[in-house]
Amino acid sequence: MTSFHASAEDSIDAEAAHWFARNRNQPDRQSRAQFSAWYAIPAHAKAYAAFESLWGDLGELRQLNKPRVLPVKPPVKRRSVLALATAAAVLCAVFALNLGTPVALHQQHIATQAKGARTLTLPDGSTLYVNANTQLRINFSAHQRDIFLDHGQLYIEVAANKDQPLVVHAGDARIRVVGTGFDVRRSPRQLVVSVAHGQVAFLPDAKHSALLSADQRASYDYARHVLSEQTLTSSEIADWRGGHLTFRKRELASLIDELDLYRPGVIELASGPLARYKVSGNLDVNDPLALVKALPALIPVKTVLLDNGKIRIEPR
Repeated sequence: MTSFHASAEDSIDAEAAHWFARNRNQPDRQSRAQFSAWYAIPAHAKAYAAFESLWGDLGELRQLNKPRVLPVKPPVKRRSVLALATAAAVLCAVFALNLGTPVALHQQHIATQAKGARTLTLPDGSTLYVNANTQLRINFSAHQRDIFLDHGQLYIEVAANKDQPLVVHAGDARIRVVGTGFDVRRSPRQLVVSVAHGQVAFLPDAKHSALLSADQRASYDYARHVLSEQTLTSSEIADWRGGHLTFRKRELASLIDELDLYRPGVIELASGPLARYKVSGNLDVNDPLALVKALPALIPVKTVLLDNGKIRIEPR
């Protein structure tokens, strides 16, 4: 398949429809790279999300097994006849596929404490791992599976159901999947998504987006509004479930942000270039302060115990 290039706004809907159809059929690496480049443009990401939403509405209609009029949305801009025809053709192909079993309605609030990691089996068959000091809400409807991550970290093995996608909400950010395994950490400085297998659409804000595949991570910096990506080893993804963290050339600010999950508000980092120092090593999540004490032997920093009991990391 050749890469799509929009020559006018009218073609974006057609491109979104074509990519949607191809992504359902496990595209090869070259196609995934082409789609990632196309999807990085905000207008393309918006059109793709709108097409997914329309497909979800039609999937719900099929489940109800009775005629239903979809709500008419006033068009913001003129849609081309070609785009509508392409979308209709793709939707016909979608309807030819087997539909999944509807997920039971389910709502749940989860709040863990320090050293309080939990594992849950959700009604749809997904397995949810919740890290310490994490708060989240689960809301499964007939149309979509939603998880709202208020703070902390989760890893989920998502049971595939193409008619009811799963969306993790972290503030304004959305992480959308059908069936995959991925990790999300929402901390004071960063929102981080790491993919073990499958594909994940990550939209941290209105201007940034990323399509992540296996062994890829994307980190969104709240203060700088910057989205960065990196490649991981499989052992680095959600390794906290085994009680240890392994990190390679991690920026110190990112590492301290993750440690805050285990010792909230205890570790401070001086401002300036110190935040960009790179650190490698491993950590016992039950004793994160051991790493802080070892930092002066790894990089040119010093630790200072403040009167309020906090530990401040400063340049040496």
